[in-house]
Amino acid sequence: MQLGIVCGTLVASQKDERLEGINLLVIQPIKPDGAATGKTLIATDSVGAGPGERVFWVKSKEASNPFTPVEVPTDATIIGIVDLVNVEG
Repeated sequence: MQLGIVCGTLVASQKDERLEGINLLVIQPIKPDGAATGKTLIATDSVGAGPGERVFWVKSKEASNPFTPVEVPTDATIIGIVDLVNVEG
């Protein structure tokens, strides 16, 4: 799992039928301290996240799991909304 911040939405008038009804969000990967890391990406949303929220997300094959039994064609999926990050050390 990785951390990110939702920084936008994506609207597509034409998309794969397995993506119907699923929100597509733009996320910026972040480090635990909140600093941006890497490039922004598009992720499917399985939890109802919105702009400005910190989220955790997965990539690869695991990104389709929240939508089982439908195998959604996605490389990244938001699977949680972060309330607090506590880093010790």
